Amino acid sequence: MSALRPPFNAMVAYAIAGHHAGLLDAFRAEGASLQARLAKQDLPCWREAVPENLLRTPSVSLPTFSASDRADAAFQLGFATRMLFSCLVDADFLATESFMSPRQAIERPKGKTDFGALDAHLTRYLDQNFVTRAGPVAEARAAVLSACREKSPGPPGLYDLTVPTGGGKTLSSLAFALRHCATHGLSRVIYAIPFTSIIEQTAEVFRSVFKDYPADPDALILEHHSNFDPDRETTRSRLASENWDAPLIVTTNVQLFESLFASRPGRCRKLHRIANSVIILDEAQTLPVTLLKPCLRVLDLLVKQYGCSIVLCTATQPAIEHREGEFEIGLDKARPIIDDAPALYRRLRRVEIRDAGTLLSEELAMRMAGTEQGLAIVNTRRHAADLYEAVKDKVGTEGSYHLSAAMTPEHRSRQLGEIRSRLAKGQVCRVVATQLIEAGVDVDFPVVWRALAGLDSIAQAAGRCNREGRHSSAVTWIFRPGEADHARLFGLLRTGADAASQVIGSGRYEDLIGLDAIEHYFRLHYWVRKQDWDRHDICGQFRVGDPRLPLVAQYATVAEKFRFIDQTQRPIIVGWDDRAREQVEHLRILHDRGRFPDRQLARRLQRQTITVSERLWRQALADGRIELLCERFAVLVEPLLHYDLERGLQLEAAPVYDPASLIVE
Repeated sequence: MSALRPPFNAMVAYAIAGHHAGLLDAFRAEGASLQARLAKQDLPCWREAVPENLLRTPSVSLPTFSASDRADAAFQLGFATRMLFSCLVDADFLATESFMSPRQAIERPKGKTDFGALDAHLTRYLDQNFVTRAGPVAEARAAVLSACREKSPGPPGLYDLTVPTGGGKTLSSLAFALRHCATHGLSRVIYAIPFTSIIEQTAEVFRSVFKDYPADPDALILEHHSNFDPDRETTRSRLASENWDAPLIVTTNVQLFESLFASRPGRCRKLHRIANSVIILDEAQTLPVTLLKPCLRVLDLLVKQYGCSIVLCTATQPAIEHREGEFEIGLDKARPIIDDAPALYRRLRRVEIRDAGTLLSEELAMRMAGTEQGLAIVNTRRHAADLYEAVKDKVGTEGSYHLSAAMTPEHRSRQLGEIRSRLAKGQVCRVVATQLIEAGVDVDFPVVWRALAGLDSIAQAAGRCNREGRHSSAVTWIFRPGEADHARLFGLLRTGADAASQVIGSGRYEDLIGLDAIEHYFRLHYWVRKQDWDRHDICGQFRVGDPRLPLVAQYATVAEKFRFIDQTQRPIIVGWDDRAREQVEHLRILHDRGRFPDRQLARRLQRQTITVSERLWRQALADGRIELLCERFAVLVEPLLHYDLERGLQLEAAPVYDPASLIVE
């Protein structure tokens, strides 16, 4: 390790040059660059216009950085510059708002959060509602909560909370975070979730916890993602979402990580608020393989240089920890919150995993018809639609449900409400779904079928089976779809399924989602794929030692390349029911008047939106099946023709894959 003095002038130059339009590339063949800005000669005289007190402001000294090599130094300095930029643009926004909109400025949160009071409130809530419950699952959850409380006073740093699905990670990790903040004077808790399909549920759980707290739960909890219900939005929550000035942030991995590598002022504005926080990464192993190196490097910096504590919250194991000779880019060894994770797994094991071999849709539908409550999870929208039709042919529509990202978020929420109600009442309930149901969605079936996927996904699917331990026996079946089932996988989904197939075929593991089998899976899927760890060369976009600039940082290029989903998706608004049709009609009226929708209408329309591939979106536009309103809102022209109230959007037979099965915003 060597000491490095930061090139402060270069860092400030990036921040000042980009504070309106965004951080620039150092060099760029076409378009704006920092080099071109610095080369300008016709600058107006500015010194006479600056107040004298600002000219006398003492210089700012930055701490010395420790770096292992030039590449490490460049990445650190590039990130420090982005943090400096965040401070500048947020201060600029707030100062402008204070002058131009003083009433709005008053609405912003004031004062420091009393995390001790929040911790005490959560403790009372959990003691009243969970700790006293009986049964082996409830007792195991109580043990997890006790461990989180016991380890929370530990020093800031990296922690792992490895708990099987259904083990109560959500509220237990929150208990750790609140007490950790209270102990160490940290500023906020950021709960990052991989799937939008569960973020609303998690935020609602947190609101229910604090509904009797003296402060308004909506002032405590900021839900920041693309599908947020605008009817819940207040002026304060909207303002807080701009710069994450709230005690508890519930967001997506996409929002968190793409912001950490963004270049635009609006996206970067929140970054300095991430410092001095507890970050809970729910299902940390879902970080995309192709971005692992930059993601892990920035997490390491947040812990070591920006005062953060990070909890790797996972149902499998901390797959992103450093392993000598296997996973050199991994994070340092985390402090375990659960001292004996294997024992906890044995204690919470309530599902048997079996291999069903190949099952065609007709065969699987027959098996589902033989049980009154069952869940089948598949990998593509087309397979889900076809399997659902096969189930209906066998048992009819009563108690049969389909869930996929071909349905609008509002539609899916209503379907999930009906499903939970039928399960609670013991009524017939057979569900065909894509992967969006399996991570954190609180449903409990006696039997689950899971199309072959990564073992981490299979473990999540098993978490929807016998979740509360009420069934004396429960099975999650792994099956391979037939060639005719439109279930071919591509990219990371394919490599995950291939790795799982190798583990299953080895015949070495009695429990296919036990920690030893999962370690074998991650060795195949994560740890040996060194060529994919930084596929877009994100880390290589930062350099030091160039004679032209002491810090070369290609910020705009990084922002363009850093995408959790490579395939471009485009939204389509669907007026699928009376409420959605009213919102679309409102948008149409604004279009006819040459006006644009306000923020609240735009957010409402997100609840009625489905994403499709760029190719399908353009084809639908060319065919006249969608139209553009107000220049940028694509609306389905004939919902009755193209949107099925059971299966969702049916623009074409076979999209390549379900983007909601990956990590989405």
